[in-house]
Amino acid sequence: MEQEEILQEPVYSQQVLEFLAVAHKYCQFMEQVYRQSAENISDFLVQILPLLYFRGSLLPVINHIEIEVVEKYVTEEEWQALFNDLRQKFLDNDEYWFVENDNPHNDLIRGSLSDNLADIYQDLKDFVILYQRPFRNVKEAAVWDIRQLFRSHWGFRVVNVLKVLHYQLYGSENYRAINEEEGY
Repeated sequence: MEQEEILQEPVYSQQVLEFLAVAHKYCQFMEQVYRQSAENISDFLVQILPLLYFRGSLLPVINHIEIEVVEKYVTEEEWQALFNDLRQKFLDNDEYWFVENDNPHNDLIRGSLSDNLADIYQDLKDFVILYQRPFRNVKEAAVWDIRQLFRSHWGFRVVNVLKVLHYQLYGSENYRAINEEEGY
């Protein structure tokens, strides 16, 4: 196969490479989150989460993959350490309530920014590591898996976290204070 033919395959598309870049940036930041203030974390997240969602929605369909099970790399201990670091940063702002769309009784469900962000990290980090492997079939499996997880798992978490952060940053009291600062 010639270089041009390979680059035209969905697994090497611009959409995948741009998603990989954003996912990698998210993972790098999360791996250093213990050094950040809660304000810096929130500022970073309101900028990168929309990009992750957008780039995730553009991932191409991979019709067949040759790998039965996609490898996972993030350990439970790594997930727990990130969760604990985030929880220490968000403190009382970590938990929130929401209603799932498929909830027939509209029961409130308790969510956690730290839990959601650690879940997003786990899915993205597994993708980044797997995609960096030198085999096309492994890259295909990585893209197939992250696209499936976007639709069933981390895409919802991005939306929930972004909604909570938006409210925390621009909610009624904060919104009034921001407008007063800016002279509105």
